[in-house]
Amino acid sequence: MERPTGHTPLLQIDQLGVHFGDRPALEGINLTFSSGETTSLLGPNGAGKSTLLKTIAGMIPATHGVIRYGDTIVNGSNHSIVYVPQRTAVDWVFPVNVLDVVLMARRRARSRWRPFNRVDEDAALEALDRVGMKAFSPHQIGELSGGQQQRVFLARALLQEGDLYLLDEPFTGVDVPTQELLIELFNGLRAEGKTIVYATHDLAQAAKSSDQIVLVRRSVIAAGPPSEVMTAANLRACFGGQAILPVEELVVPGDAR
Repeated sequence: MERPTGHTPLLQIDQLGVHFGDRPALEGINLTFSSGETTSLLGPNGAGKSTLLKTIAGMIPATHGVIRYGDTIVNGSNHSIVYVPQRTAVDWVFPVNVLDVVLMARRRARSRWRPFNRVDEDAALEALDRVGMKAFSPHQIGELSGGQQQRVFLARALLQEGDLYLLDEPFTGVDVPTQELLIELFNGLRAEGKTIVYATHDLAQAAKSSDQIVLVRRSVIAAGPPSEVMTAANLRACFGGQAILPVEELVVPGDAR
């Protein structure tokens, strides 16, 4: 697949810092995310990947610096920015079926007294069909496998119809078919001009599926195309010896998608 051309900046981060009390989680973050691109955030546990995604989504306030979405400064939630949390951060025991989980994407557009209509339900079923989960719409969400639950969350994200999708560890704990569906979905969204930013620990997957890679360890170690970023020196600086795969196995010449 050819990479999209003529990318335009969608989100600009300038000197972003996030502190929790006296502890800095992020410092001096400067990044640009463009329309029609997929970016992966790589770094060890505690590096600040999740914090960065939540700050972009307006869920965590910045201590200093600024995030601009187009001409707007991000200060709270934005309907064009869609956040998908880690699957392990969700209470799957909650008694709700798959269709209702997806319909939650439209809850903000409905008052508590106005029920979802047939148009909403049809749109939710179409999103579920796109991720191969339409047949599971009446099932309880807690009955599904990890990969199936992740697909449902993706369907909910699609129903929000955003322009920027932020996903926290979407590949963790899911089966190979779901991983392949994720890549196919990312490629489809970027072909529509959407922007995808996801956090991951999978270096090889990131190298194969991303236009841009950002190595994060409280600050940005390196950012750019995989062939430029995934060097031995950068990986040592980011992971401190935890990156066990040799660089030649990570970088795929050309566009292998």
